[in-house]
Amino acid sequence: MTELMKAAIFIEPGRIVLGEKPVPDIGPLDALMKVTTTTICGTDIHILKGEYPVAKGLTIGHEPVGTIEKLGSAVTGFTEGQRVIAGAITPAGTSHASLCGFHAQCGGQEGHGWKASGGWRFGNTIDGAQAEYLLVPDAMANLAPIPDGLSDEQVLMCPDIMSTGFGGAESGRIRIGDTVAVFAQGPIGLCATAGAHMMGATTIIGVESVPARMAMAKQMGATHVVDFSKVDPVDEIMKITDGRGVDVAIEALGLQETFESALRVLRPGGTLSSLGVYSGDLTIPLDAFSAGLGDNRIITTLCPGGKERMRRLMETVASGRVDTKPLVTHHFPLDSIIDAYELFANQRDGVLKVAITT
Repeated sequence: MTELMKAAIFIEPGRIVLGEKPVPDIGPLDALMKVTTTTICGTDIHILKGEYPVAKGLTIGHEPVGTIEKLGSAVTGFTEGQRVIAGAITPAGTSHASLCGFHAQCGGQEGHGWKASGGWRFGNTIDGAQAEYLLVPDAMANLAPIPDGLSDEQVLMCPDIMSTGFGGAESGRIRIGDTVAVFAQGPIGLCATAGAHMMGATTIIGVESVPARMAMAKQMGATHVVDFSKVDPVDEIMKITDGRGVDVAIEALGLQETFESALRVLRPGGTLSSLGVYSGDLTIPLDAFSAGLGDNRIITTLCPGGKERMRRLMETVASGRVDTKPLVTHHFPLDSIIDAYELFANQRDGVLKVAITT
C-alpha cells in the first residue's frame, strides 16, 4: 500500500489546497526529509496569484527544516534521524552555470530552453516543502546539519530569506563605511539590512511605512528609517546623505516604483542590488539612469543555496551575530496552512513570517 502524506498543492491561480500525495520515492543521490518546520514565502504568494507560473498539482514551498528520514544508496556523510536544513536553491554542482560560479542557476535545462532561476527546484519544478515529507535532490551537496542548540525557528530563515537578503548585500559589494538604502523592510529587506550592517555599512537607511517593520529595521541595524507614506523617500535619502546619494541601494519589494527610487538615490558609480521578484516589465527612466553615463551597476541575485552556504548562515546565527527568530510572528500547524496563506497573503495582524509545523 502506498504511504500518503499531507501537502499544500497548487490547483490553479487563486487556489492552493491541503491534500494528500504519496510519500516520495528517492533515488541513489537523494534524501527523504521529514519536514518539522517550514514557512510561506512571498514567492509562494506570486504563485498563488498566478503571477509566477508553476505546474498544476505541484506541492509548494522551498524553506525546509527537518530530519533525515531516509538516505539514497549513494549518499554518504549523513545519518538517518539527523536534524538538517536544505537551501531553497539546490545545486548539483555539475552544470555549466555552476562551474562558471553561478551555483544558484544550477539545475535549469541548459542549452536551448534554459531559463534563469534553474537552481530553484523546490516548489518550482519539483514538489516542495509545505508537506510532511520532502525529496531533497543531490543530498550530499544540499543537506546541512543543524548545529546543536539551535531551534527550528532560529534556522528557519536560512534556506531562503536570510540567504537572499544577505546575498543582496554581498552582491552590492558593500564596504566598510558605506551608506546603504534598503527599500522595503519585509523579511528579505530586513535580512538585507542586517547583512549591510554585518558587512560594515555605517549609514543604513530603511524605507518602510509599517510601524512594526520600521522598529524591526532598527533592531536589524538600520540607522535611519524613512516612512514613505509621509515623505518622498528619494528626497529624504538625499537629505540624509547631504545630496551625495548612497553607495548601494537594495530593492527588496519587486515594484517599478521602488526599483526607480533605488536608482534615483545612487551616487555616481553606485550599485543597485535588486532582490525583488517582478511580475511585470520594468522601465528605466532616462534621467535616473543618467542616460547610461553614470557608471552605475545594476545586479540581481537569486538566493544562494547549497550546504556550505547553509553552514555559514547557521554559524552566523549560532555566533549571535544575527537573530532572525523575531521575524517569525505567527505559528500554524500544517493542517491550518490555508489559514496561514490567507493571513500572509493579506499581510494581516502584523505578520512577518509564519512557522508551519507538521
